[in-house]
Amino acid sequence: MSEQTYDLVVIGGGPGGYVAAIRAAQLGMKTACVESRGRLGGTCLNVGCIPSKALLHSSERFAEARDHLAEQGIKIGKLDLDLGTMMGRKDKVVDDLTKGIEFLFKKNKVDYVKGFGSIPAVGEVAVKAENGASQTLKSRNVLIATGSESTPLPNVEIDEKRIVSSTGALALGKVPKTMVVIGAGVIGLELGSVWSRLGAEVTVIEFLDRILPAMDGEIAKQTQRVLQKQGLTFKLGHKVTSAKAGRTGVALQVEPAKGGAAETLKAEVVLVSIGRRPYTEGLGLDALGVKVDNRGFIQVDDRFQTSLPGIYAIGDCVPGPMLAHKAEEDGVVCVEMLDGQAGHVDYNLCPSVVYTWPEVAGVGRTEEQLKEDGVDYRVGKFPFTANSRGRANAETDGLVKILADRRSDKVLGVHILGPLAGDLLQETVVAMEFGASAEDIARSYHSHPSMSEAVKEAALAVHGRPIHI
Repeated sequence: MSEQTYDLVVIGGGPGGYVAAIRAAQLGMKTACVESRGRLGGTCLNVGCIPSKALLHSSERFAEARDHLAEQGIKIGKLDLDLGTMMGRKDKVVDDLTKGIEFLFKKNKVDYVKGFGSIPAVGEVAVKAENGASQTLKSRNVLIATGSESTPLPNVEIDEKRIVSSTGALALGKVPKTMVVIGAGVIGLELGSVWSRLGAEVTVIEFLDRILPAMDGEIAKQTQRVLQKQGLTFKLGHKVTSAKAGRTGVALQVEPAKGGAAETLKAEVVLVSIGRRPYTEGLGLDALGVKVDNRGFIQVDDRFQTSLPGIYAIGDCVPGPMLAHKAEEDGVVCVEMLDGQAGHVDYNLCPSVVYTWPEVAGVGRTEEQLKEDGVDYRVGKFPFTANSRGRANAETDGLVKILADRRSDKVLGVHILGPLAGDLLQETVVAMEFGASAEDIARSYHSHPSMSEAVKEAALAVHGRPIHI
């Protein structure tokens, strides 16, 4: 094929890449997006955020019908699980959204180039299609948005059948009788919750002595208690040293993280979810001289430029939270600065959400971080047991926790365990972006009756004056 010249070529069509490509096109740049998967949306849309949320929603409805509708006066007959239909719905959600991104590319005149992209030289992107055909795209600027992949665990070989990553856990053909989840982070707890609700006996093994290590400690402890009530079993402070898959299941060798006698656990399916790492294989970064750190993250400056002019990187393959919405903001800011605009991202105000039920969400500093830094702070808490809408909805697990500077009252962190915590958190994200105080939130109208009143009450509690507890 003949060479084509662009203002920007984006390698990777995930949340960071496709959003950056659309924004660049809106700004008048001739833009192409190279994606090897054959479908846009990246890990998030195809085998991550979106399919997992579809299964979380369906499994929540199933568990609600089985366990809670009767207490609300809704009686149903024999409850059956049609896993095939549930999986089919999940696949349709993904398919519709990937096609939606293709439509947005056409609408914004972004060239969608299917194939594996690499960078043989500054200003060039070589694309190799699945059928072996190749082409070279010339570009003033190249943006790397190749995302991340599951971190492997030594002596545990993933086959996506018995020993699965998140990809395999989203496509199981039947509900396993037993499942071991290695890693008590976001992915492990979300997918462990899905299969637990559908009938599996789920055991979560975590190297640390707590779950959700990035979240506020108090919120994490309460989350563990809630998930235990739902049927999950936790084995904290332990590590898996090996796993061997057989015809009917997997045998795992497990021992205390701090040393001690090993034991053997057996499970029909094992999910490995110990985190993610940057995916930059095959880009040609070493040959180019693009600098990466010892964990594989591409090093960039405050304009997202790598060590080579004209080559930029965003999202999971650069330092910062490995979250889809972080990648999107990276992409928008990067291309706007290429257009000569001002831009800035503050990773300290990047929210994080765990979509279990109830949800877990947090933004800003945790109480542990404030103590470590010697910050003088106040704490305001309000439980959903005292929230009228929570009572009416029979959703009373959890609390809102607000941390504010003792002298200035500036909100430093907000952490929520509760129904729709991710949505409730958003008002505080905006508040913190504008440097709001706890008093600002407390003095703002909150609709009654609503779950959001718990946020108002927690803000009032920062100064010891909540109304409803």
